[in-house]
Amino acid sequence: MAIERSNLLSMMKLSIKVLIQSSLSLGRTLDSEYPPLQQFFLVLEHCLKHGLKAKKSFIGQNKSIWGPLELVEKLCPESANIATSARDLPGIRTGLGRARAWLHLALMQKKVADYLKTLLDRKDLLSEFYDAGALMLEEEGAVMGGLLVGLNVIDANLCIKGEDLDSQVAVIDFSLYLKDATSSEADGKMTAILDQKHYIEELNRHLSGTVTDLQAKMDSLEKTNSKLVEELTAATDRINSLQGEQEQLRQENDSILMTSQKKEEAALQDSQVELETYKQTRQGLDEMYNVVWKQYKEEKRIRQELERELELQVGLKKEMEVAMKLLEKDIHEKQDTLAALRLQLDQVKTLNLQMFHKAEVGMQQSRQTDQSDKDMRVELEAKVDAFQKQLTDLDTLRTGLENELRAEREQRQSLQKALQREQDNSTELRTQLQQLQGLHTELQDLKMEKKQLQQRCEQQEQTLQEMGLHLSQSKLKMEDFKEVNKALKGHAWMKDDEATQCKQCQKEFSISRRKHHCRNCGDIYCNTCSSNELALPSYPRPVRVCDVCHSLLLQRSSSTAS
Repeated sequence: MAIERSNLLSMMKLSIKVLIQSSLSLGRTLDSEYPPLQQFFLVLEHCLKHGLKAKKSFIGQNKSIWGPLELVEKLCPESANIATSARDLPGIRTGLGRARAWLHLALMQKKVADYLKTLLDRKDLLSEFYDAGALMLEEEGAVMGGLLVGLNVIDANLCIKGEDLDSQVAVIDFSLYLKDATSSEADGKMTAILDQKHYIEELNRHLSGTVTDLQAKMDSLEKTNSKLVEELTAATDRINSLQGEQEQLRQENDSILMTSQKKEEAALQDSQVELETYKQTRQGLDEMYNVVWKQYKEEKRIRQELERELELQVGLKKEMEVAMKLLEKDIHEKQDTLAALRLQLDQVKTLNLQMFHKAEVGMQQSRQTDQSDKDMRVELEAKVDAFQKQLTDLDTLRTGLENELRAEREQRQSLQKALQREQDNSTELRTQLQQLQGLHTELQDLKMEKKQLQQRCEQQEQTLQEMGLHLSQSKLKMEDFKEVNKALKGHAWMKDDEATQCKQCQKEFSISRRKHHCRNCGDIYCNTCSSNELALPSYPRPVRVCDVCHSLLLQRSSSTAS
């Protein structure tokens, strides 16, 4: 078991080393047909199968690495999508095929080392799947997890097919690892040439991109410069015209001053004459003012009296309306009483006639009742006279009330006319008020328009300032790009054979002190002098740069940002 573990670990080291060197020499993403990648998966599969317990079932014994790999889903929740996609792949019928699909997906995510490290940390769970002395349970398993970290520099784009994963034969091809020294040296030179070629191509691409950008910026700057020149010429023409107008205005001002001096002298003479006349007329005006002031006071007093009389008339109008209502009520009541008296008079007349007839009949019947009839007739005549007198009194009262009513109606009509005049005055005042409100709204609209014009003027001034700042910044950027272009034209990718010592610390290179290229200047440094990483325009990800280039690039980025 110990010999198998050491052999598998050495095979894992060889396969990872060959895979990383070949992928870096090619400088591209790897596909599933790449032979070193296929051999790496076979070696990793043998390492995972070492010391695996066989599970018994009705069909027979089965050894599959899918069981321990399924534990990763519980330990790392972020690997759930890999496990589900490995289970759901069409065409996979065996657990080994699912495990191979899981390893392919984990390599594409660059998470093989992380997932297996979490699995190796839980020996208590792995003991259910592996026998004692298995590679996953010993120190070789931890070493294998450390070796797998180097695979994070590889970009893989794999096509996963279920039929191929189930039927793949797990046989390791040792011919890939048995190359001679001459071929390795040739590969090294070839890789150096390819690296230098890729570096030069990236530099050319970056320089062409910067040149096109600078050309576009230069065109835009030339256009803006031509526009500014045109505006400047127009402004100079305008200034010249304004200067001519100013000269004309100055001449007109001189002539106006001469004429105004003459007019002023004549006006002084006229003013002296007018002053004397003013003094004479001032006395008459004072007297007229006193008379007018007295008239004004008298008219004011009359107006106040008229206002008081108007108030009294309004009060009298209200009282008259109340009195008219009361009179109308009394008239209606008296008319009712008159109607009742007339009815009573008619009834008395009817009674008199009835009594007269009865009296005549009684005279025929008996002469003895003559005296009583005479008395009764006298009484009835007296009652009739009283009723007639009462009727005449009521008629006179009715005529008086009708005359009073007519006078009150005439007074009411005059008051209504005065009220109509006041209403007309109030309508005129309302129309004037509406006109004033319309003028106020127009004034507010003009104020708002003035504010908008001021804001627009401020915005245009701000844009002009920003354009000036943009022009100055673009000029500074052009100078920086020119300096970078000059610096980059002088750089070249230094060969490995030409460098025997570090360019910065001057220490000799050896097996422990390896050579490293700076991706910015192309020179060779040791690990300590080139431990910094920065994102360059020619590389999408952060790459190794030397200390000098690191400080220079940081200083340049800070200056451009400021």
